[in-house]
Amino acid sequence: MPQMFVNLPVTDLDRAKAFYEALGFTINPQFTDHNAACVVVEDGHSYFMILVREFFQTFTDVPIGDPRTGPTVAVALFSDTRDEVDAMAERGLAAGGSEPREASDYGFMYQRQLLDPDGNFLELGWMDPVAAEQGPDAVAGQQA
Repeated sequence: MPQMFVNLPVTDLDRAKAFYEALGFTINPQFTDHNAACVVVEDGHSYFMILVREFFQTFTDVPIGDPRTGPTVAVALFSDTRDEVDAMAERGLAAGGSEPREASDYGFMYQRQLLDPDGNFLELGWMDPVAAEQGPDAVAGQQA
């Protein structure tokens, strides 16, 4: 399986590390310094690289956007249960995040939106395993 790194610009690296650790992720110290931190989402596969904005800018000649004024990316993180979604959202809110809208419940899928302290957009969600495998109509058939 390939590895995935999502690079996110931040204004305060220590605050960002604390926020992502509060969500239940860990920091890989081997790839962390004063400019960046590697947040382990799924060991061996998925990571956030949180980069101070000035360092992030060195990777592109295009001006980086401000996620507080307009989303630049939405990262969806799906959990095994709705309760896990709610627990992660509550930990994120306690760690300085914000929730721009109320939870959305589609029956087969449940989602909460969470902004990190820099405005980076996370969608926390759960999907019924039947819907994930067979599509949302399969769940509707079970409920009928």
